[in-house]
Formats: sequence, structure tokens, C-alpha cells
Amino acid sequence: MSDTDLETDLTEDVATAPETAAESESLDKDNRLKPEFVRAVKEALAEDDFGRVYDLVEPLHPADIADLFELVDEGERAPLGRAISDLMGAEVIAELNDWVRETIVEALPADVVAEIAGELDTDDAVAMLEDLDEEDQQAVLAEMEPEDRAAIESALAYPEESAGRLMSRDFVAVHETMTVGGLIDFLRDHRELPTEFWEVFIVDPMHRPVGTCSLSWILRTPRNIPLYDVMARDQTLIPVGMDQEEVALRFQKYALISAAVVDEAGRLIGQVTVDDIVHIIQEEAGEDALLLSGAGDGDINEPILLTVRARLTWLVVNLATAMLASSVVGGFQGAIAHFALLAVLMPIVSGMGGNAGTQTLAVAVRAIATNQLTDSNTVRMILREFRIAIANGTTLGLLIGTGTWLIFGNPLLGAVIGSAMVINNLVAGLAGILVPVLLDRFRVDPAVSSAVFVTTATDCMGFFSFLGLAVLTGLA
Repeated sequence: MSDTDLETDLTEDVATAPETAAESESLDKDNRLKPEFVRAVKEALAEDDFGRVYDLVEPLHPADIADLFELVDEGERAPLGRAISDLMGAEVIAELNDWVRETIVEALPADVVAEIAGELDTDDAVAMLEDLDEEDQQAVLAEMEPEDRAAIESALAYPEESAGRLMSRDFVAVHETMTVGGLIDFLRDHRELPTEFWEVFIVDPMHRPVGTCSLSWILRTPRNIPLYDVMARDQTLIPVGMDQEEVALRFQKYALISAAVVDEAGRLIGQVTVDDIVHIIQEEAGEDALLLSGAGDGDINEPILLTVRARLTWLVVNLATAMLASSVVGGFQGAIAHFALLAVLMPIVSGMGGNAGTQTLAVAVRAIATNQLTDSNTVRMILREFRIAIANGTTLGLLIGTGTWLIFGNPLLGAVIGSAMVINNLVAGLAGILVPVLLDRFRVDPAVSSAVFVTTATDCMGFFSFLGLAVLTGLA
């Protein structure tokens, strides 16, 4: 056989060699978690072929494994967990959706959960345990090592969504009298130190942070230089009780990678890192958007009953406000009966006012959430939105007034609807900025209930201004 023939046969053998399921469906990174891959996993679960499930899932990144639990049906999650129990490490648990993680953790024995929690950073372990029932939580804590248990119990004592819950107790802190060389030797000799960190905190004898040294700075500085002479004294300290949203704003404003968390006495007790902040920013942004719509958490893994309860509450409130708006219309039944065209046009006024109010409301809520809107510039913001409302209302009023005149041949009707449009846009602009500001002053989350009040104001004023002007001008 010639070399050419041999090469051809080998090429054909390779081309026609059968691929294993794992090779064909999971080793190709481009196919990870695509419908075909998920379908293959579900089919293997249905056939109780746990070996094939393991082969399919094993090459995946922990974050992809966590996502896979969300993609399979709820009844398939427990079998999937049993099939890949060896892969269910701390990294996978930390990446799971909150609702999915709670379901899986509750199904695991307390000693297994305790072992996983011991491998996690403190903040991730707290996130895993904080939603468990008190009885399950205590059972897991009882199985943990005393040191890990003490750290988690201390974190759970802080309010939810505070820096105390968010912080990690794994950090590196040394005294200000140490030299750069001494610090390098310290980092090399102590293997129990965190495996990943970006800066070292410098503390005084009272364990209060006085500065920081980044690792790049440490590596580029001569060994004999005292840390006190080279540390960065300007640092952002996070009070342990600070709300996580405020912590995220500080990271965003000052471009932080990590920050020290201090207790009431100013002592260093933990750190917050930027990877935690990324999750917080994402959660808070999504939470505000969903609260504005009254959709609850908006998590597709949330139990249906909780979702129905969250949405139905605000739908009932909206129903009540709709009845209020309809009562305004009911007061003008005679005018509408006399001039039926009013019933055709009045939804335009209220609808456009609602849209304008929603625009202003979205801007105001975001400005409050990001500290752009404060006591020092509230009046300026109100005047700004007032001018915007006048400009938009006048433009829309001219357009709808002219259009109504041309379509229906009634200049008085055009003037009435144009004037009502201007009035309702002014109300929408003022309500859109004043309602969230007032709610924030009374310590009520403006993202939760502002939309109801703004919509009520624009609906009622839209109907009242249009129908009232129609009656005053003798149009109806």
C-alpha cells in the first residue's frame, strides 16, 4: 500500500470514527446549554441513565452547571443533582439561582450542606443558608466547624442586604510597622491566607485600617521600605450596617476593586470585593424595574403562588384607582351623552399623560437610586421637569388639536383637547418627579408604589381637564 493510500485510509477512519455522547454534545463549547444539549440531558434523566448524564455535564463550567438546573424542569432537578453529586461543589452552589439553590439545599443532608458551606466564602455561605427554615439552618450550623459556624452566625446577625451580610471575612491585614519584605515573606509563609485578593489592608494596633497596599505596588517596592511610607492612606471604608445598594454606589463612584468593612468602633472586620458588587448592581437594577411594574421579584423560578400574590396585590390596587378614574368620567355622563365624540377622544389625553408621567417617573426613580437626586438639587430637578412638561405638552397639544380640527372639522373641539393635553402633561411631569421624591422622604421605596399614584393622577386629571373644558366652553 502506498503512503498516499495509507494516509487516505487513516483520514477516512478518523472522519467516520463514532463520537461518544459526551464528545459530540458537551465538549464543543459552542453547544453548551443549547436546546439540543439540554434535551440530551433530559432524555438521559428520563431513562435513569445517570452515567450518561454525568458524562454530558462533567466538562461544563460550574456556572454552566448552575444554569443547567434552571433549564431543566423542577421535577428533574433532584435526579440531576443525584446524577452529578460529585460535581456539586461549592462553586456550583454559589452560582445557583436563589430559588433553585434553596430547593436543592433543602433536599441535601445537613452534613453535606455544612461541608459545602465550609468550602464557600463567608458571604456565599450566608447567601446559601439565610433563606433556610430556622430548624434546617440550625441543623446545618451544628455540623460545621466551630470557626466557620461562628463566622456565619456573626454575619446572619446583621440586617439583610447590609454590608455585614455581603462582606467576606477572608482578607489580609498586617500592621503598619511591617516592611515590604516582611509582608512578602508573610504572604509566602502563611498558607491559610485567602487564595485570591488584590490588596493588603494596613491596620494600627487597634486593628483600625489606616491604609492599603495593592499587590502590584508591593512587588515593585524595595524590601526594606516600611509599609507606612508607601501605603495609600486614602481609602473608602464601608460601615458594617450600610445598605448593599449604597455599597454598590460607592464602588461605582470611586472605581473600587475592594473595600474594608469596619464595625462601630472603626475596627476592620471584613472586606467587600467587586465580584460581589457586580451581582448587587444587577439585582438592584432589575429589582427597581420590576417593582415599577408591580411584577414582584420577576424570577421565573419563583413559586407560582408567590408570584400570583405579588402581582395580584398591585393589580387590585390598580383596579381601585381605575374605579376612581371612572368615577370622574361618570360625573360627565350628560356631556358625553350630548356630544358622544368626547368618549372617543378622552382616552388619548389620559393615555398620553400616563406615558409622559412614566417617563419622568423612571428618570426620577433612577436618579434617587443612584444618588443623583438629593436634597441639594431637588428644586432644580422639579423646575427642569416642569419646563420639559411644558415643552412636550405644548407640542403634543398643538399636534392633537390641529389633527382633531382637520379630522372632525370642529376648531373648538381641537382647542379643548389641545388645552387638556397641555394641562395633563404638566400634571404628569410634576407627579412623575414629586411622587417619588415625597415617598423617598417618608422612607418608602419609590420604585414600589410611585407608578400607582402617578397613573391615578394622570388618568383623573386627563378625564377631568378634557371633559371639564368641554362643559365650560359649551362644547357639550
